[in-house]
Amino acid sequence: MKLATWEVVPLPAREGRCMHNFGGNIVNRILLKSTVLAMSAGLLAVLGGCVVLPGTPSADLVLTGGKIVTVDQAFSIHSAVAVRGERIVAVGTDSEILRLAGPSTRQIDLRGRTVIPGLIDSHLHNAGGGPGVALADVRNLAELFATVAARVKVTPPGALIVSNADWHEAQLQEKRLPQRKELDAVAPDHPLVLIRGGHEYILNSAAFRKWGITRETRSPPGGEIGLGADGELDGELVDTAKQLVQLPPPAKLVTEEIVAQMKQLNSVGITGIRVPGSFQLGGDAITPYRFFQQLRAEGKLTLRVNYLFRIYDFGSVEGVRATIDKWGVKPDEGDEWLRIGGMKTLVDGGFEGGLMRELYAAPYDKGGKYRGIQVVPPDKYTAVVRELNRRGWRVATHAVGDAAIDEVLAAYETANRDQSIVGKQWAIEHAFIARPDHYPRIRALGVVIAAQDHLYLAAPSMKKYWGRERAENVTPLRTFLSEGLLVGGGTDSPVIPYSPFWSLYHFITRDTISDGVYGPGERVSRQDALRVYTINNARLMFEDRIKGSLEPGKLADLVVLSGDILTIPEKQIESLRALATMVGGKFVYTAPEWQ
Repeated sequence: MKLATWEVVPLPAREGRCMHNFGGNIVNRILLKSTVLAMSAGLLAVLGGCVVLPGTPSADLVLTGGKIVTVDQAFSIHSAVAVRGERIVAVGTDSEILRLAGPSTRQIDLRGRTVIPGLIDSHLHNAGGGPGVALADVRNLAELFATVAARVKVTPPGALIVSNADWHEAQLQEKRLPQRKELDAVAPDHPLVLIRGGHEYILNSAAFRKWGITRETRSPPGGEIGLGADGELDGELVDTAKQLVQLPPPAKLVTEEIVAQMKQLNSVGITGIRVPGSFQLGGDAITPYRFFQQLRAEGKLTLRVNYLFRIYDFGSVEGVRATIDKWGVKPDEGDEWLRIGGMKTLVDGGFEGGLMRELYAAPYDKGGKYRGIQVVPPDKYTAVVRELNRRGWRVATHAVGDAAIDEVLAAYETANRDQSIVGKQWAIEHAFIARPDHYPRIRALGVVIAAQDHLYLAAPSMKKYWGRERAENVTPLRTFLSEGLLVGGGTDSPVIPYSPFWSLYHFITRDTISDGVYGPGERVSRQDALRVYTINNARLMFEDRIKGSLEPGKLADLVVLSGDILTIPEKQIESLRALATMVGGKFVYTAPEWQ
């Protein structure tokens, strides 16, 4: 018998239609080019209109009886998925997928549970706030002071006390920072430094004495020493002013710590991260990368890492060249497990130092003089950006305020005139306050935005610093998407807790932890929120051909959820959990109830 010539015709996926990958070809449908002269029974297996050639290897694993949310172009939904090795080989109906099972195929009944692509965090420094006095769970100043006082009791007199970083005053009932004099009451003799996120320290008087900081000490360029209405130190050191304090170096990073953090992230459904400049806040850039390389070589990575290096020294272009040469790394080196994604830079501060076109709200405008902190002068920043472009590096820049975005776009446009950056996924990190005149410039350069859910935690502080109107428009995700911008989602952990479900909930509802809904017009659909945390992040990293959706041929990175993110009441999205997380066809996390 003879079989006529067959032609593989890739077509967009449709709900209910099976899709398979054999020999690297995605098969949606096979058409006859001429008449089939004869065909013996069993020569071909037909699955829902798809033809599977004989001898196709069985799947290693099939998941059936569920809701497979593919996040493909059509956002198609199926009931089953098949995995072979590290890849997805098919999605479809239960009966279609079960035909791919062989004697050694592991079969799992999902019992109606929802499966989504592995979640990717496009801006994560590390999981959790590090060592020190833990303040993430305190909910008012009394609890904060009690927690500090408990540490004072077990600390030798005069010894330094430091907090961890993953807390914010917006989580407190009072919605303000503790002040120097209040900290003096609980720690009169111990130097105390509360680390708040990545941009601010709060000190007591003993700490100011330890480092010789007085109200006469001048704020360094790009920083601020906080003074109260009485002209006395209020306790705050912002951005470069933190350099006046020499904290002990963080505990030496070891591979075991990275492995532990990967497991934490796997437990909330994260299968990939983009590290924006350093894996530990305050740590160096090269050491964690070398550890990740070691873990990759040993086959111990349980999530995929896109790693950016940090350029924060803008003293000279020559110094930047020397730093990069010392690291000995190249643009885009690596593979699907560990890849270099570019260079991270910055131009302004954080919540309390974002560089704005307009004054901060009174009294934080400091008598009509304060628009935020310009950490790097435009000429120095632009020179470094141009040099990075000449050397073939992709650039991502921290920019919070609208004036900071002005500075970034001006530098990017200058670099683009030297050598095109269009289509290279240069990024703006954060982009809290964007303006309509930014969007045409962003589109023209093909710049992408890495956005996070800072508003979810810090809304009261943003309102205090910038006024309600600006706070309502922080991270305008719906506008970004409607303007045709590519936006990836993240948390900025440890500045914000690393739960992607909190972030998804916030983007979908614009609700905040302690101050209600901000900017309801910027809500996005559940489908768009999932895209931002999956396929959009993969595109941001130039890896959407291999991850970010559940399609044949792509890596088998997926999450089994505790509820259906597309249909459960909105408030329940916040408390969703990962029951199982798979990376590269292997389960890297399973909850007790899944087991």
